[in-house]
Amino acid sequence: MWTLRERGWLWTLGLLALLPSAWAVATLGRLHPDEVYQVLEPAWYRVHGYGVLAWEWREGLRSWAVPLVYAGLLHVCRVLGVEHPVAARAVLGVPLVLLQATLLLSVFSMARRRVGTEAGAVAAVLVGLSGPVLLFAGRTLSETHATAFLVLAVGLLEGAAVPLPGGQGRDRSRVRWWGVAAGAALGLSVVARYGSAVPVLAALAWLAASRRWALLAWTCVGGAAVAVGLGALDAATWGRPFHSLLAYVDFNLLSGLAATKFGSAPPWFYLPLLLRALPVWALVGFFLAARRRAWVVPVAVVMAAADLTALMLTAHKEERFLYPACVLLAVAAAPAVAGALTSLRTRRARTLAVTGVLAVGLVPLAFAPDVRGDQFRALVLASRPPATGLLIVNEGLWGAGGYFYLGRRLPWLTCDWPQDAAFRHAVGDPRFNRAITFEGRALAELQAAGFRVVGQVGRETLLERPAKTKGPRGD
Repeated sequence: MWTLRERGWLWTLGLLALLPSAWAVATLGRLHPDEVYQVLEPAWYRVHGYGVLAWEWREGLRSWAVPLVYAGLLHVCRVLGVEHPVAARAVLGVPLVLLQATLLLSVFSMARRRVGTEAGAVAAVLVGLSGPVLLFAGRTLSETHATAFLVLAVGLLEGAAVPLPGGQGRDRSRVRWWGVAAGAALGLSVVARYGSAVPVLAALAWLAASRRWALLAWTCVGGAAVAVGLGALDAATWGRPFHSLLAYVDFNLLSGLAATKFGSAPPWFYLPLLLRALPVWALVGFFLAARRRAWVVPVAVVMAAADLTALMLTAHKEERFLYPACVLLAVAAAPAVAGALTSLRTRRARTLAVTGVLAVGLVPLAFAPDVRGDQFRALVLASRPPATGLLIVNEGLWGAGGYFYLGRRLPWLTCDWPQDAAFRHAVGDPRFNRAITFEGRALAELQAAGFRVVGQVGRETLLERPAKTKGPRGD
């Protein structure tokens, strides 16, 4: 049972879990096109019957599991009449808030067993207010979903090994049920992101090396149940069991097409990015744990190391792929740091130290990519009626917001320069009566075509011209 003081910390962590999603909704934009075109747009397509489906959805490299969850929420929005894109995006933040709350609760529970309630809560706050978590945890990326399930599994596996008062019977019961739950969490992490198979296999190897055979067996049972569900979903959506998983493995590992299509980088590519993304206090935590010869969550370290090794050996590399490993390492280091902070003698010293460490943990935000939030806010404004068509200048298709952020069936085109075919088509088609341009690109040409400036959102200029036809019902 939770004590009154512990419940107070839980409420604090619950409020903390809201921050990343609230920030994502307030700023809009996207960290990566997959945030829109691998989750939001497929979900929109499922509910409304139209949308932009990326090539992965045509060739079956993705499971429909995550988009279907968001499609269910979008359907609720449609029934309730929630039509504005920002309001819909806020509703879709609910699963992300729940996942983040689960992650923070797992960190709190793990650290509480090691260093006490107060230090456990500080450890969860350190993780929740670290730069990478604030940046990613509110975003609809596969790395975000998978990481929360990985941390949940770490907490369950670590907790299952703690002896309980009352004898072996209670221990066996906890191993059974917590093992099944941990296996299900590991399985869901793979469903959310197939690349999570590497840290999952590392967790199973850790259990085997620790000779925790009963826990390993029950973990496999939980994972197998999720695998059956994935196979059934793929059979229903793609026509054969595990189609998306097999297609993913073939594209990314066997055929080499991922490196050919998206580029490759040397193994050391991730090293400077990791040092930049990992909170400095995590490095201090590793040092403190090593001095005491007691890793707080060794399975998290093993999983992170396996994931980083696989990432370095894989030809195609992206910075966002580091997020699960960064969080696992932070989870492993946070209890040692929190224990050291709360062991300071005076409250003033503890407060100053915690504040300083939290500030250091925010440093990775200084290196955050441009999410183009101003463009997405402009997109929402420009697509409201009486808009009958929209041109977005200086953004390719995969950098725009899709029909999800339009919130309606509206013709739209993207281009970079006035000489592009899409630009010429839009200015010549009277249906296109709205335009957005980044930092004034093609502004003179748009004005020459009859557009006039009606607003400014950050670096984005909004333009309109009188519509000569009613809004079309088709694309």
